[in-house]
Amino acid sequence: MKTLTRISNAIMEKYLPDPYIFVVILTVLVFLLGVILTPSSPLDMVVYWGDGFWGLLSFTMQMVIVLAAGHVLANSPIFKKFLSSIASKIKKPSSAIIIVSFISLLACWINWGFGLVIGALFAKEIARHVKKVDYRLLIASAYSGFIIWHGGLAGSIPLSVATEGHPFAGIMGVVPTSDTIFTPYNLFIVIVIGFTLPFFNRWMMPKDEDVVEVDPALLVEEEQKFPLAEKTFASWTERSSLLTILIGLIGLSYLIHHFVTKGFLLDLNIVNTIFIILGIILHGTPQRFLAAAQAAIKTTAGIVFQFPFYAGIMGMMTVSGLAGVFSEFFISISNDFTFYLFTFYSAGLVNFFVPSGGGQWAVQAPIMLDAAQSLGADYAKTAMAIAWGDAWTNMIQPFWALPALAIAGLKAKDIMGFCLFVLLFTGVIISIGFLFF
Repeated sequence: MKTLTRISNAIMEKYLPDPYIFVVILTVLVFLLGVILTPSSPLDMVVYWGDGFWGLLSFTMQMVIVLAAGHVLANSPIFKKFLSSIASKIKKPSSAIIIVSFISLLACWINWGFGLVIGALFAKEIARHVKKVDYRLLIASAYSGFIIWHGGLAGSIPLSVATEGHPFAGIMGVVPTSDTIFTPYNLFIVIVIGFTLPFFNRWMMPKDEDVVEVDPALLVEEEQKFPLAEKTFASWTERSSLLTILIGLIGLSYLIHHFVTKGFLLDLNIVNTIFIILGIILHGTPQRFLAAAQAAIKTTAGIVFQFPFYAGIMGMMTVSGLAGVFSEFFISISNDFTFYLFTFYSAGLVNFFVPSGGGQWAVQAPIMLDAAQSLGADYAKTAMAIAWGDAWTNMIQPFWALPALAIAGLKAKDIMGFCLFVLLFTGVIISIGFLFF
């Protein structure tokens, strides 16, 4: 395995382009495939791309906030001490890989936005304390926990079909989570990945001479500098904890009301609210909170300028019918035994071009549910096959790695050599789950 990962890393470092170049190549590829495989003309594809370009605008803002707010929270004095105290107890590189993998898996199962940020922040803190740990593998291990998100409590597809009046309720009805998230096949996949992936990641640890330790420059934090206090109302409010206490009380009251009335429901907006409110409280004063926010926002450039291109790709894939072409191919080679497996594979392929769980469900559901009806297959299991396909190829899709990479200060090519083997390993487990359960 050490030899294979070394070769894989060498190939990725040499040939994998920057995520921006990657999305540009995907854009051109989808444009050409749309012209060749669908009735769409070149002009049609251009229009689909332009009309869809801003289709992820609200989601882009959510991702910017989850990354920036996570940074702000992690850089608060109390939270930094908390992460540092845990990380300081880890002594061996092997333990670091196993623990960060397990924490990331658990956090992503609870909520993907929470896990994506916390896993990377925890990994970076571990790098400050553990010597001789390969920083690339450490961050890849933190990101690998993301594989589990769509089979967890915040999976967008199982939560969508469990909601009254969802777009496909007329076909499949309202499907409770007992028929999706808490089914034997899904629990098998989640549990097996949860207990084996940390040790698989440890197995990929390179030889001592091949270890790439963290660049000390990535761990240097800019010292916060504040102007001298003045005897003015503006200066007083910037340094006063009174406003922090008031807005903190309002925010905490809302969160308590949310969980009391709606149960343990964590969507991306609630995660962002938690991060922001806790960040405000733990920084103590508006001045310190705003300084931390200003530093954090610098890490979000990749998201701001790349997500619109993925939205354009989604526009071309959906309106041209190209996503349907891919799905129908897998249906054509399926039977009642392999249908769920090929649904999973088709979703994994479509996810390269439509890296959004909700967007992918909207594209594939009409086609795959119709096929499920023809074969007498279970609608809920079909939905979960799409969900797992969406999560699976995220391991080699730079779209979702951008927040973790921004926190770590790495590039996609630094971790994708390891993530490729995570894809292969988890693909076997997920395939077994859909074939034999």
